[in-house]
Amino acid sequence: PPLSLHAALPISRPAAAPGVSTLELDAVAESVIRDGGGVPSFLGYHGFPASICASVNDRVVHGIPTADEKLAAGDLVSIDCGAILEGWHGDSAFTFGVGEVIPVDDALSAATRESMEAGIAAMVPGNRLTDVSHAIEQGTRAAERRHGRKFGIVAGYGGHGIGREMHMDPFLPNEGSPGRGPHLAPGSVLAIEPMLTLGTRKTIVLEDGWTVVTADGSRAAHWEHTVAVTDDGPRILTA
Repeated sequence: PPLSLHAALPISRPAAAPGVSTLELDAVAESVIRDGGGVPSFLGYHGFPASICASVNDRVVHGIPTADEKLAAGDLVSIDCGAILEGWHGDSAFTFGVGEVIPVDDALSAATRESMEAGIAAMVPGNRLTDVSHAIEQGTRAAERRHGRKFGIVAGYGGHGIGREMHMDPFLPNEGSPGRGPHLAPGSVLAIEPMLTLGTRKTIVLEDGWTVVTADGSRAAHWEHTVAVTDDGPRILTA
């Protein structure tokens, strides 16, 4: 597993204080990955200019870190990070608040994490691809009941196969009917990554060609782990 990734994300969080730029977070993550013997897989990927995606507030995914963007108290930040170690890719993301966040933002992040965990639990031999999709969606619905509000499941984005390359087939939707797609077997590896919003399912890609924002300006959260199917149950490779 990409051990350097295990450290890069947790270390990014305490660095994310008010006044810190998202580019500074990128530098922290890159140094941790390289110190751990890994290579940042996002840097240069289809021209992406950084080692992490830093998506703040209404940004869903693929936010580009910059020196000008300074974090503020109450911001909701999603950090997505990829690393290559000994030829194997790992991909992971988590969402956190800068200082104290309002309860609804906390619920959004928790619901997204809970949806991911529901998908991870379905990573067992004999299940099919969309059994994982269905489990993620059911996790979201359970989170809605638990938190007493609706969440938007971001349309058109989802998880993916991963291994010797970062993005591999199959695409993993974050919702849908069970019982379709390839069967999971020991050794199957997927990046499981639900993205939820406090409003719409719809998104817009900004002029930079990367940054994905919610169409209504509502806040978003993103959690992700790279997970292997084993005979002993799901194995999280990025935990």
